[in-house]
Amino acid sequence: MAERHWVRIHSHRDPTESPQEAEERLTAGIYGVIVSSAVMTAAHVDSVGRLAFFVLVTLGIYWAAERYARVMAALIAQGHRLSRHQFRTLLTHGWEIVTTSVLPLAVLVTTGQLGADISTSIFAALVVGTALLCLAGWEVGRSGHLTFGERLASAAVAGMFGVLMILLKALLH
Repeated sequence: MAERHWVRIHSHRDPTESPQEAEERLTAGIYGVIVSSAVMTAAHVDSVGRLAFFVLVTLGIYWAAERYARVMAALIAQGHRLSRHQFRTLLTHGWEIVTTSVLPLAVLVTTGQLGADISTSIFAALVVGTALLCLAGWEVGRSGHLTFGERLASAAVAGMFGVLMILLKALLH
């Protein structure tokens, strides 16, 4: 399921979607995994449930702030009030900031429910987030018609953000 979601983020299969819209979905998805990983890395909470709640709230705030910035930028660029359709369109996009973090959050919560301590649950979620980032880098390379080596490099660079979060978690705690 997560792989299909990432593939949807990276592909241009929807004929009504512009390349810019696909690019924005990918950007939001990558940011979502990185933001959720950062919250898991830096948070000092005593339960998996509280951490999952704070991750979701933080992602919601990031989504709202990003959408606000898009609306303001559109107002400036167009120089006039947006139509209801334009405004609604701007506010209904970018959910990948939240939705791409569902799998790492599910791992966080599931491992906690299975009895793992919070550090182990966070580590498992960060590993899954890192895998998603690697997959994103790989799919970007595939969609961009990169060579095998370039795709590996793309996946490695994307995954490195997750690895850095894991290292930061290890240093902070």
